[in-house]
Amino acid sequence: MTTTASHTDTATASSASIAVQFVLCGIVWGSSFLFMKVALTGISPAQVAWSRLILGGLTLGLFVALRRERLPRRAAVWGHLTVLAVSFCVVPFLLFSWAQQHVSSGLASIYNATTPIMTAIMAWAVFRVEKLKPVQIAGILLGILGVMVIIAPWQGLDLSQSLVAQFAILGATACYGFSLAYMRRFASDTGVSALVFSFLNIGIAAAIMALLTPVLVLTPVSLDPWVVGSVVLLGCLGTGVAYIWNQNAVRAWGPTRASTVTYITPVVGVILGVVVLGEAVSWNEPAGALIVFLGILLAQDRLRRRT
Repeated sequence: MTTTASHTDTATASSASIAVQFVLCGIVWGSSFLFMKVALTGISPAQVAWSRLILGGLTLGLFVALRRERLPRRAAVWGHLTVLAVSFCVVPFLLFSWAQQHVSSGLASIYNATTPIMTAIMAWAVFRVEKLKPVQIAGILLGILGVMVIIAPWQGLDLSQSLVAQFAILGATACYGFSLAYMRRFASDTGVSALVFSFLNIGIAAAIMALLTPVLVLTPVSLDPWVVGSVVLLGCLGTGVAYIWNQNAVRAWGPTRASTVTYITPVVGVILGVVVLGEAVSWNEPAGALIVFLGILLAQDRLRRRT
């Protein structure tokens, strides 16, 4: 009886720990859009992406060293993680940083919630790792409708930088969707811990950005405590520790349930944008976000009746 109770307590504690990490991950990633917006007041978009990856890689590398984790030896694992470093980090981080010069941090966080829709599309149409039911296809179409509500074409499409920036963010979430589907297809059994997986993902991306330093980041900067603090939090916390929390949630709950962190990030992002930066929110943005969320539920087949 004592042993059974002990196992139950341990499982409950472990479950509670994962739930806490999940919520913290949503809060930190929701705050990342604020950090990017503030950082862009003093450094360029490329410098934002460069800084967060370098700091994130160093943070995760420190954890790996302290825990004396072993790196994988198989060349195939390194190859797949290099693909993920480019598609999951380098390209989307550059796109998000550039786009946030022209859109609010709240709107960027709302668009980030389209990631599960993009993942479903990629898993179904590109990698063929998932067969979609009619209701799931309907969910994808509903998610696209939600995006159209957010874009608000009835207000006129003048192809301004704001509209181009919104499509750039959708390009970034498409990269996330590609990466998550690729991860499921090729990197679901790497044999490494969540910490090492996160470190190599961010670390390889940081190495790529370091090689691109002469091309991307050798431009003037204007630093103040707010810019420096935002960059440090975005890098060490948002691109470092939060990735460990996310990988732990993915491994404990599975990718579908863990991806619901995208329900938290836009709420945090919009609230911080309004409260801290004084950003305005149009009615169509939260309305479109709700439609996207409903589309996600359908695309992940979460609205089935249970017997």
